[in-house]
Amino acid sequence: MNHSTHRLTTLTAVLAAGVFLAGCDTMSEREQGTARGAAIGALAGAVLGSATGGSAGTGAVAGAAVGAISGNLWSKRMEDKRRAMEQATIGTGVQVERTADDQLRVAVPSDISFALNSASLEPRLRPVLDAFAQGLDSGTRVRVVGHTDNTGSDAINDPLSLRRAESVRNYLQDRGVSATRIDVAGRGAREPLVSNQSAEDRARNRRVEIFLREPGSVSGG
Repeated sequence: MNHSTHRLTTLTAVLAAGVFLAGCDTMSEREQGTARGAAIGALAGAVLGSATGGSAGTGAVAGAAVGAISGNLWSKRMEDKRRAMEQATIGTGVQVERTADDQLRVAVPSDISFALNSASLEPRLRPVLDAFAQGLDSGTRVRVVGHTDNTGSDAINDPLSLRRAESVRNYLQDRGVSATRIDVAGRGAREPLVSNQSAEDRARNRRVEIFLREPGSVSGG
């Protein structure tokens, strides 16, 4: 293949990548991940194929296929769970979101999770946990992280935050989620969402976060 043909096929791959990305505004999060992965893979494959003397077009096709797979780590099952949790927590103040590393994060504020200095579940938290436990695939992994405000010492806050995470784990276990699939951690006051300068801010920092991930995905701490 001559130099002009290389340039033409590489340009074709770039245009194809642009087409992939242009449609993202009308796509679901899952479809966007697939499209972005395919576009990036196509462009990388084309450039690599051209640089190594191979076919840029063939490299683009191969790169798109690999990129689509890697870009679609957020499965339909996870998307369905996100939507179900959003519906189940309307009006509760619970935040439901997809994280950058393709986990489902459910952040439960203090007013419906735990009373001050307590690790006992508030009644309004139980329906949220019921919805979370419902329909979980047997291969999914759950991580529960408890947090406190900065009132008191680490010697008090660290075990309190862990007990809160353990309370959530125990409740999910009672709802059929195997304890072997649930990791718990207590962060104490070390990871505040906002400053602890007011009572409202301290209340925001007292929270529990529940993460759901699929097998094979890498989770953060």
